[in-house]
Amino acid sequence: MAITSLPSAKTFIDIKKPEFSMSKVPLTVTGAEKLRQELHQLKTKERPEVVAAIAEARSHGDLSENAEYDAAKERQAFIEGRIKEVEGKLSNAQIIDPKALDADGRCVFGATVEMEDQDSGDSVTYQIVGEDEADIKKGKISVSAPIARALIGKYAGDIAQVQAPGGVREYEIIDVRYE
Repeated sequence: MAITSLPSAKTFIDIKKPEFSMSKVPLTVTGAEKLRQELHQLKTKERPEVVAAIAEARSHGDLSENAEYDAAKERQAFIEGRIKEVEGKLSNAQIIDPKALDADGRCVFGATVEMEDQDSGDSVTYQIVGEDEADIKKGKISVSAPIARALIGKYAGDIAQVQAPGGVREYEIIDVRYE
């Protein structure tokens, strides 16, 4: 049976995935520092530990039936993959210091936004950060989150409409700070 045509490269590689993107990764100064610390931890502590675990497992003999060896190799692959991912993010990072922003009260990346839910009257405060920094419990939302996208470009006093699973929610922006 002859192959008449080959699938395009797009069939095999999703060029929209972050690891294939050459665009800048927005990070706050704090987020970049946390990634540097994680990279240091991976390279200086976790990588040597897994290398030692592989050496220990090899010393037990037959590798074909050695679960410790398989687990250590799997852990090594995870660590090496994460090192590559963090290095890539840091090399493509656009580090933004929210304290140095001069956006004239506009909601931008790095801004801390206080807002009020128009239905419930509840007040919430979020900082718009990079995807790796997002932690809703700490009041940090990803720049790609629907609520952050609705806030970008707005000023105090504006109403932001957010498409939520339960329908459209409206938030009034009370204050925009750069801290």
